[in-house]
Amino acid sequence: MPSATREGYLEAMALTPSTMVALGTPAPDFTLPDVRGGSVSLTDFAGKPVLVAFICNHCPYVKHIIDRFAELAPIYRQKGVEVVAISSNDTSAQPEDTPEKMAALAEDKGFVFPYLYDEDQSVAKSYGAVCTPDFFLYGADRKLYYRGEFDSATPGNDEPVTGESMSAAVDALAGGNDAPADQHPSRGCNIKWKPGNEPGFTTIG
Repeated sequence: MPSATREGYLEAMALTPSTMVALGTPAPDFTLPDVRGGSVSLTDFAGKPVLVAFICNHCPYVKHIIDRFAELAPIYRQKGVEVVAISSNDTSAQPEDTPEKMAALAEDKGFVFPYLYDEDQSVAKSYGAVCTPDFFLYGADRKLYYRGEFDSATPGNDEPVTGESMSAAVDALAGGNDAPADQHPSRGCNIKWKPGNEPGFTTIG
């Protein structure tokens, strides 16, 4: 597919930036099923920083970064930051995002972190998540420290997928430093809301 056409396609389907929730906002509690069995709660990570990533299987923006994200997750954990991923998409709108296919992706990519299914979409709403990927990094005090992009790479540009923005935030948090002053919105496909379940803010795509 020619570059301009491909970029136009991505722009048409995925013009949703993250809402950039206010830093310092407390992390909402949740308990969700892990697609590989059992359930996971935010309280399972008590006393530890945690990165909550809203992702999904089908989104080209997630597909663009997922290998690097899976590579970096164990490094983040070595630095004391737990990682959890959540999919909140309406699976009737996106059958590729069913729990069974989520479990297959987690196995294929070697996820070392839980991959949770937010069927009623209440967790996405409580976090202010609107797109995939959408990242929220909290300190051990459960206050929002970083939110926004994984890095500046997208399927429509030629920048390498490094995870540098997220890794810099993790390093700063692990080092006890102030949150990065320069934080940029993530960008991707809008979360596929169930009919009548749309949040009270506008998304595009």
